[in-house]
Amino acid sequence: MVDSPNGIDDKVAYFQAITGFDDRQLSIQILEAHGWDLDLAISAITDDGNSSSANLASGSANNPSSVGNYTSGSWEGIEGSNVGDNQVVAHPGTPGIAWKIVTLPFSIVRGSFGLLSGAIGLGMWVAGGVLSHSLNAIGWGSGELRPGQGEESAPLASMSAGAAEALAFINLFEREYGNFHPAFQTAGFMEALRTSREEFKLLFVYLHSSEHPNTPTYCQDTLCSEVVVEFINQNFVSWGGNVRASEGFKMSNSLKASTFPFCAVVMSATNQRIALLQQQVEGPKSPSELLSVLQKVVEESGSVLVAARIEEEERRHNRRLREEQDAAYQAALEADRARERQRQEEAERLEREAAEAEKRRKEQEEALARAAREAAEREAALERRRQEKAMSLGMEPEKGPDVTQVLVRFPNGERKERRFHSSAKVQSLYDYVDSLNCLLAEKYSLVSNFPRVVYGPDKYVLSLKEAGLHPQASLYVQVEDA
Repeated sequence: MVDSPNGIDDKVAYFQAITGFDDRQLSIQILEAHGWDLDLAISAITDDGNSSSANLASGSANNPSSVGNYTSGSWEGIEGSNVGDNQVVAHPGTPGIAWKIVTLPFSIVRGSFGLLSGAIGLGMWVAGGVLSHSLNAIGWGSGELRPGQGEESAPLASMSAGAAEALAFINLFEREYGNFHPAFQTAGFMEALRTSREEFKLLFVYLHSSEHPNTPTYCQDTLCSEVVVEFINQNFVSWGGNVRASEGFKMSNSLKASTFPFCAVVMSATNQRIALLQQQVEGPKSPSELLSVLQKVVEESGSVLVAARIEEEERRHNRRLREEQDAAYQAALEADRARERQRQEEAERLEREAAEAEKRRKEQEEALARAAREAAEREAALERRRQEKAMSLGMEPEKGPDVTQVLVRFPNGERKERRFHSSAKVQSLYDYVDSLNCLLAEKYSLVSNFPRVVYGPDKYVLSLKEAGLHPQASLYVQVEDA
């Protein structure tokens, strides 16, 4: 009986909260597979492998129409038929392909966490029971597969438990049947499944049981047949496990292997606890029989794998295109930043040059102004000096016997003439020259030509009559070097 929509929503929410599943549609399909029995569905996730497989198979058998087909990211309910304990359902898109819901041991998923990311989605394994890898630590599960305890087993310490078991299986197989066999992965199941997804191939699984009488003949004549080996290596990623080892034992429970030799073909899916059981082959088979089954699986799954490859290549192309666009954008952005830095540096340089030019202009103006002030001050000082000298000379005397007539010639050719009392000092002649605006030099001497006499500072105190300049004299100004 199907609950009301509110009841369904409550059950789905509760189931997701308990199991940690984020995919609502997947949770609905699991609940449908168990007749909407919460306890039964949760047990399929949390109980041991045998219990959950039985519960899940039982739930599917009771609800043949509840099994879901995962296509294009969603589940669609399809009709199915029961074969023994396993629910086998025909894939509607590819007639003849059969898949079933089985239980993947949780410890395998836990031990390989992070190895499976992304997938080809076509079906599901719902993770079930917990079987600790501590069995390997105490030596159980490897049995005859481990060549010895001690030095020979020491190199396996750096491997994962699944990889160590896979390598031990290959060594055992080669000791018994030789080196020509399918290229089994030296890795745990989950890593092998991841490899098949990355290579866009199906995963061929072989579970080995030495105790079954048909095993030696099957391995020698069928599994190691040249045509079978070549076909498997070309079209599949291969993984083998011994049912006496931990991972092989758990996989035999998950795949519900009841007859040996046992082979299966699986495909990875989006969730690391989900995969599709594509085909299983139980019991002894001839090379042609096994090859026929495998060829059919490859033919009917080819379109799916090709579509997945194309989709992945398109994703990679888009990602590469985005990366190239991002790189081009970053390059353009960096070029813009470089141009902006250059523009700013150029603007700063021009601003500095303008500031320096303005500073020089102001300095020049200040220097000119200072020079002008100094010149004006000197001119004012000279003018004051001329006035003072002119005042010190007094009034020019009239002609008379005690009056000396003096003629002074300047370097510019100008002549000046004045009368002085014969008792006036030679210094008064210098005061007279200084009072005139005819000479800018401050150091000069008055000199007579015939005879040549320099009336320097030593003669300043002599009167004109004592200096021999009375009654008249002609002198010229001799400018001295500064």
